[in-house]
Amino acid sequence: MRLKTSLLKEPKHRELVSCVGWTSADELYSCSDDHHILRWNLLTNDTGVLVRLQEHIYPIDLHWLPTSVSGRKQAGAELFVLTSTDGKLHLVSKSGRIEKSVEAHRGAVLAGRWNHDGTALITAGEDGQLKIWSKSGMLRSTLAQQGSPVYSVVWSPDSGRVLYTSGRQLVIKPLQPSAKVLQWKAHDGVILKVDWSAVNDLILSGGEDCKYKVWDSYGRLLFSSSAHDYPITAVAWAPDGELFAMGSFHTLRLCDKTGWSYSLEKPSTGSLFSLAWSADGTQLAGACGNGHVLFAHVVEQRWEWRNFEITLTKRRTMQVRNVLNDAVDVLEFRDRVIKASLAHGHLVVTTSLQCYVYSAKNWNTPLIFDLKEGTVSLIVQAERLFLLVDGAEVFVYSYEGRLVSSPKSPGLRMDILSSQSISLSNDTIAIRDTSDERVVFLFEAQTGKAIGDGKPLIHKIEVVFIALDQCGSSTDRRIALIDKNRDLYLTSVRKLGRAHNIHKIGTMVDTMAWNDTANILCGIQDSRFTVWYYPSVVFVDKDLLPKTIFTKDSSEFSRPPQMVSYEGTQVTVRRVDGSLVCTAVSPYPSLLHEYTGSGRWEDALRICRFAKDQTLWSCLAGLAMASRELSTAEAAYAAVGEIDKVQYINFIKDLPSRDSSLAHTLLFSGHVQEAEATLLQANLNYHAIQIHINLYNWDRALELAVKYKTHVDTVLAHRQKFLQDFGKQETNKRFLQYSEGVEVDWEKIQAKIEMEFATEREKAANSSVRSSVSIRR
Repeated sequence: MRLKTSLLKEPKHRELVSCVGWTSADELYSCSDDHHILRWNLLTNDTGVLVRLQEHIYPIDLHWLPTSVSGRKQAGAELFVLTSTDGKLHLVSKSGRIEKSVEAHRGAVLAGRWNHDGTALITAGEDGQLKIWSKSGMLRSTLAQQGSPVYSVVWSPDSGRVLYTSGRQLVIKPLQPSAKVLQWKAHDGVILKVDWSAVNDLILSGGEDCKYKVWDSYGRLLFSSSAHDYPITAVAWAPDGELFAMGSFHTLRLCDKTGWSYSLEKPSTGSLFSLAWSADGTQLAGACGNGHVLFAHVVEQRWEWRNFEITLTKRRTMQVRNVLNDAVDVLEFRDRVIKASLAHGHLVVTTSLQCYVYSAKNWNTPLIFDLKEGTVSLIVQAERLFLLVDGAEVFVYSYEGRLVSSPKSPGLRMDILSSQSISLSNDTIAIRDTSDERVVFLFEAQTGKAIGDGKPLIHKIEVVFIALDQCGSSTDRRIALIDKNRDLYLTSVRKLGRAHNIHKIGTMVDTMAWNDTANILCGIQDSRFTVWYYPSVVFVDKDLLPKTIFTKDSSEFSRPPQMVSYEGTQVTVRRVDGSLVCTAVSPYPSLLHEYTGSGRWEDALRICRFAKDQTLWSCLAGLAMASRELSTAEAAYAAVGEIDKVQYINFIKDLPSRDSSLAHTLLFSGHVQEAEATLLQANLNYHAIQIHINLYNWDRALELAVKYKTHVDTVLAHRQKFLQDFGKQETNKRFLQYSEGVEVDWEKIQAKIEMEFATEREKAANSSVRSSVSIRR
């Protein structure tokens, strides 16, 4: 990927250009020390003078009022703020009329920025003050005051905090007066420019120490560049948060969000004082010190899937190469390409007006449909569906081009979603809330409605990464999430009447990815490459989880790596320097998932015996218990030496009725409430009571015995024996109350228990006779 730059032969401005700003993808405004504001039309290549400013007004910064407010799309930008050296801020309309000028600071107003919903404006001055203004230009408050000039200021993604420069330090100041201020030394020279991405929540800074740096929102350094030849005078995040641009003297660099550089350009521009991305993220404009306005657009983006490599060669042209036979196809588009995604055998391309869907089997006849907004910021693919974030809405389509659903949730800002905060499977959509990052909304992909009772999944702390597994039935759908503490959790999407049962399966996890053909999860955990061959085993038998994990040293990936994909048996990881590293995973776990998913249990046993791997046997034990395939589970548990569980499985196999067998299988997996409910529904009340006696849940056992008026003496007898064994006296008031009126006779109790089992066996025999008769009929 690189930037293709263009400059006019002669500059349109006579003096240095101080700032630029886009109104649409094809219209740019530029301000210069020659007092002119120019309007550039990229479709017609026309440039005209919008307005000539007064001689004493030297513009410094320009920012257009945002066009989307709280997720609702407004009309195009109609107003911009212009700051100048005379200490004033000017509100200027699109036609060039200065609507209002306000005395803002003593000395120059060095920066002016609207918040993300356009309801407030902040200015930073040479006098060291930060002031917040209303949309109409009325002063609301003075946020901060310091002894040195504030060269740059930017709002946080939620518009609740402000980041500004203070000499060599960066300061994050919340708008609430009582909230804590975060301040840290960021550079060895004065910091000249900062930017804060609304999508990935990362901070970018550049200074006179000739370095640019990437920080998280807690002030932790994620990347620091080597020193350049000249100070860094401009930095800007792309709208989707995946890229950023950095400008210096005769220097323009395109970088990944993690800091490494895609390309370095050396245009003859003088210093780049300001950089601005178009709303679709395909074009970049720069304000140059020699009077030029620099234009650049992103080309040579690459996408890879299996044996296909696709390159964006021009703004409207893609090249598809099959590396197996070197066959090349060229894809032409009517408008410029904005976003593309290649996965699951399909290429999805969006332009400014349309969406093209290609099948990897046929590159000649795409399916084409029109887009609602034409400002697609994200494409997410699953096996049968794909998702577009278009403007302020999310749309789910089938690969036949049919609109499947459009999930909505009040207060959710769809325009700042990233690949880490939204996930799609064939039946489920998961979206992390943009205002409260502990909340994950879950939707049905086919209807767009909230799953179950409509309540979202709420984690205890902020979630940074979510991912849905891609295979299996919708009832077994799982979601993996990494939280702020870098802990990895797994939970069921469809809780079926239960609270979200969330399990911690990893710590210090930097990145993760699900396999595309089996529910296998891989990640980088505490500097080790880790593969969870069957993560859902935590819902079946927690003790097996450590035995189903494969780990190896990940020093070849460097820190912190980024998981790009996990397709088939190959994992692709991007190192911190931008290079791609591939590593292979054993093919046996995928085969095991395939065999067990199609009920080929003998083949599954055969592959485990062939591989002679304890990890595979552990996976098979979990998969067999999840499918209630007890004979296979017995063999697998025996192979890993879990003798106590083998005995319990044999006990389950010997149970006379299907209901009691199902209940004890649930009990095996730790689902006590479900086991109890199954037994009570089948009128096996004694067995439900006995479960709680065996688990020493004495209160619940007595509660059930009293409720169903049976086996109260059995509970009291076992309770007395338990206390005698430990030499304790009864202190529980309920047991004292019932023991006064109930006589404990072990012989009678034993006779009642035998009668219960006899009745159950008789019921089981009768039901089997009835079922065999119905089959004959």
